[in-house]
Amino acid sequence: MASDKRKQSLYFPEDYLDEIREESLRQDRSMSWVVQKAWEIARDTIKQFPAANDFLQGEEDEQD
Repeated sequence: MASDKRKQSLYFPEDYLDEIREESLRQDRSMSWVVQKAWEIARDTIKQFPAANDFLQGEEDEQD
């Protein structure tokens, strides 16, 4: 996979950032690396979550 180095801002609660920072120090890796690895590990689980539009579609069907 090609490395795409586009800059992107993400916003996390402060306690998440503290945990990510601690883990990056423990592993001697960047915070970006930790977040990227977490996404790689969690992506299949996250893709199983229903989309927000799935809930909206269900509500529209009930009103008809």
